[in-house]
Amino acid sequence: MNEAIREVLDEAGLPPLPEPLAYPIVDCHTHLDTVQDVAGIEPAISLAAAREVGVTRIAQIGCDVEGSEFAEELARTHHNVIAAVAIHPNDAVHLGRAKIADTLKRIDELASTGDHVRAIGETGIDHFGTTDAAGHALQREVFAAHIAMAHAHGLTLAIHMRDARNGGEGDGPTSGRQAHDDVVDILNAEGWPDRVIMHCYSGDAELARVCLDHGAYLSFSGTITFNSAGPQRQALAIAPDDRILVETDAPFLTPAPRRGKRNGPYLLPYTARFVAQQRGWDEVRACQQFTDNAFAAYGGAW
Repeated sequence: MNEAIREVLDEAGLPPLPEPLAYPIVDCHTHLDTVQDVAGIEPAISLAAAREVGVTRIAQIGCDVEGSEFAEELARTHHNVIAAVAIHPNDAVHLGRAKIADTLKRIDELASTGDHVRAIGETGIDHFGTTDAAGHALQREVFAAHIAMAHAHGLTLAIHMRDARNGGEGDGPTSGRQAHDDVVDILNAEGWPDRVIMHCYSGDAELARVCLDHGAYLSFSGTITFNSAGPQRQALAIAPDDRILVETDAPFLTPAPRRGKRNGPYLLPYTARFVAQQRGWDEVRACQQFTDNAFAAYGGAW
């Protein structure tokens, strides 16, 4: 199987398999449907490639109704996958106010389908993809509705937050704060769920302290390996051992040294090893900690 996977990755122009990890690990946030759309890699191949390097479980994240339905089905039919369902803040704006109520109703239905759906997400605030006041207002309303769903169903809340000055993969993380402040303000107003994940953590140590004081988890993607990630590394340095997660956000945010290529769960070892080095952990200890944290963040093992 290993050689077959290598051939598929090579034909797709994707990076080769990294050295396998010394202990199994969880990709806490990925989009296998989008990996298939942009890289032509079917979910079964993505999962097999991940297993080859020790990434044995994943959280498949929805960003719209179609993606949330895909996540629910994938998790229902694969024991090593859990699902998160939601409307991404930019997708909420694209839908518009007229369609959002019915859309949220469908997400709420998916959230109650079974234990394989563990989270509401990704939801939050995005000032990079949406710039007008009306769009920001709708994002805030939809985010509040998702928080209410997480409370109602007892699910984890997976949060996306991106500021206008954050250029994404091309520019790396920046220190913009408006989206971050909006997220905290809305969570304070609506009440922080018991389990909150700050997906692809892009804030600094100051914001990290606020999130950690409310029991949130900081999830680090490939951006933590970028040279521009000084504030995120400072946040990592102050996080308790049991509040650190790692993710790919595949097919986006590919870690160094493979930055510039499409991402996949099988590339998580680069991020995991980088975070382990920053924390001074050996590989086995790091992977055990990441796995334990993932299970706690998503409400139990799977």
